[in-house]
Amino acid sequence: MPAKPPLPLDQSAAQLRALGEQLRARRKALRVSSTAAAEAAGMSRVTLHRIEKGEPSVAGGAWANAMAALGMTLQARNAEDAEPASVHASPADLAEWIPVRVRLADHPQLKALAWQVHGTDTLSPLEALGIYERNARHLDTAAMLPAERALLQALRTGLGGGAAGTGKPDV
Repeated sequence: MPAKPPLPLDQSAAQLRALGEQLRARRKALRVSSTAAAEAAGMSRVTLHRIEKGEPSVAGGAWANAMAALGMTLQARNAEDAEPASVHASPADLAEWIPVRVRLADHPQLKALAWQVHGTDTLSPLEALGIYERNARHLDTAAMLPAERALLQALRTGLGGGAAGTGKPDV
């Protein structure tokens, strides 16, 4: 079987930008300054800023160091395996499973809640969590697919959100 061609450059750049956004969101959720995170990762604040912007010229080792400093892991997996293994995973497992970009088409409840979002088919994890949390009163948890329920729980666990301020039970 022939190998798949590499991703187009614009798609690769979009993935790096999304990964950088996820890193920044994690740093912000932990309430860690960019200076402190950079020092913990053994790099300059400028390099961390370039990583958070998704610049492809930053060395892979620097990306891995930045993620490790924020308690994240860098993990490669097949696109077919992007869904979580189990909806009933432990909170620690859920925190590690957060997609780089959340596709609206894959999550019907999120798509319904994000009716005002135009011009994009994907959201950053932080944007998705914000939409879920701001519109929790409209969320039909009984109608959620297992994969979407797992996504919401992973976002709440990994990014520090939660239903405490919404009056809704955790899914």
